[in-house]
Amino acid sequence: MELGAFSISLSVKDIHKSKVFYENLGFSVFAGEIERNYLIMKNGNALVGLFQGMFENNILTFNPGWDESANKLDSFTDVRAIQKHLKDKAIKLEREADDNTAGPASMVLFDPDGNTILIDQHV
Repeated sequence: MELGAFSISLSVKDIHKSKVFYENLGFSVFAGEIERNYLIMKNGNALVGLFQGMFENNILTFNPGWDESANKLDSFTDVRAIQKHLKDKAIKLEREADDNTAGPASMVLFDPDGNTILIDQHV
């Protein structure tokens, strides 16, 4: 089972200060709109999302169907198959993808320490 590209989505207090901080670490803007209070920063295959005022806690994010450059993969595990696997393992899901659909969908779960995990398929 492949979960796709990994990134961490950070809830930041000041997106402008965070942008400069991550640029100083060698990251550059990959996607997003600072005017809409979100940026995706990239350094090699490391991705950090900066989000101001959109959610409270940091989120571990996986994107089935994408590589770290948001290129569509020829072969990947669909979010619904991942969801079925997790349910078969008796892992509680906070939000589920609709099993009767295809294409883009997402699901949310929490790890044992309460960290939010978003599995967000865009293709």
